[in-house]
Amino acid sequence: MPLLFEPNKKLLFMGDSITDAGRRDVAIPYGSGYVNTVRNFLIARYPTLNLAMVNRGINGNTVRDLSSRWETDAIQERPHYLSVCVGINDVWRQFSGDKATAVPLEDYQTTLRRLLKRAVDSGVGTLILMTPFVIEPNKNDPLRKMMDSYGAAVATLATEFKARFINLQAAWDNATKYTVPQVWSADKFHPNAAGAAVIAQAFLRAVGYELA
Repeated sequence: MPLLFEPNKKLLFMGDSITDAGRRDVAIPYGSGYVNTVRNFLIARYPTLNLAMVNRGINGNTVRDLSSRWETDAIQERPHYLSVCVGINDVWRQFSGDKATAVPLEDYQTTLRRLLKRAVDSGVGTLILMTPFVIEPNKNDPLRKMMDSYGAAVATLATEFKARFINLQAAWDNATKYTVPQVWSADKFHPNAAGAAVIAQAFLRAVGYELA
């Protein structure tokens, strides 16, 4: 599979804290998470690609928050490739006592579909959709079960929009076959450096990255 990205194009990342990873304060402008790892590996392997990368993740965002800033943070940037990873807060808040800002599944899928259509209509050439996740190998855990249903919604949208689909939950299931979640994250959501590499690795596989 050839590399998805063409020279001199723009790749924009939209999402929550997993994407943000300090990009607005302690690690300006790419953050210290998977976005920065992806960027470094792309530059190292394809030094003449000249792919502009923009991180627009914001801590605590749900798909509704993305909707409120979609025009300024996504559409006006005019990216050629748009990667979206959102849903963790939409699910988690249904368990954390903050149901007022949680996003039910139907609303999540409907809103995300609308945002993706707006992006395609505006000229975005390729969408990259990443599932929300919890680093919890027990598939019967209630939060994990709900997260899987949101991931299935993302898979459906990826098919609808012919997007590159990245099943991050599957990546974590593979990572935790022989390890405990705490190896990758202190809270099962926010990855440490090794955890960020797990996400970056899944992303790079999906876009056709190959070692020389």
